[in-house]
Amino acid sequence: MVDFKIVNPEMDEVIIEKETAYETADRLAEEKARKVSNEFQEAIVIGCDQTAECNNIQIQKPLNYKSAISQLTELSGKRVNFHSAICLYQRKINIIEKKVVSFDVKYKKITLSQIKNYLEKEKPFDCVGSVKSEGLGITILEEINSNDPTAVIGLPLITLISMLNKAGMRIT
Repeated sequence: MVDFKIVNPEMDEVIIEKETAYETADRLAEEKARKVSNEFQEAIVIGCDQTAECNNIQIQKPLNYKSAISQLTELSGKRVNFHSAICLYQRKINIIEKKVVSFDVKYKKITLSQIKNYLEKEKPFDCVGSVKSEGLGITILEEINSNDPTAVIGLPLITLISMLNKAGMRIT
């Protein structure tokens, strides 16, 4: 059994001008891992971040009900590209492994009443694209195309297992 802690890196997830959603996810996953490793220098730290884009424009977390309504109205019937980045970092011996798993999602055409009903039940205000696919968010999606279905929830576990194996940690 592996002992682990979940630690919030407590950092602003700033998007740098002209940075792609892919680049933002990759950078933030590494920054989070490095920041947490300052406190846990002996540990293998896993940082992750998820971004999304539609028509080459980065999508933000809505943060509130009104913004989520606007966002889901805009995304209704559209295809969105998501990027789930993961960074495995061990400060003491300077192990770093990074990967971004990209996938696309097609939102259903959804009505305002469906949007409001979903938001009142799920409250996905801290989720990119206003969607929690592991919950009721799946009801507003038409399809998900990914080589690693766990990437959809923001932590690509197939990729993580491979990274941990490379770092000498056998999970099975």
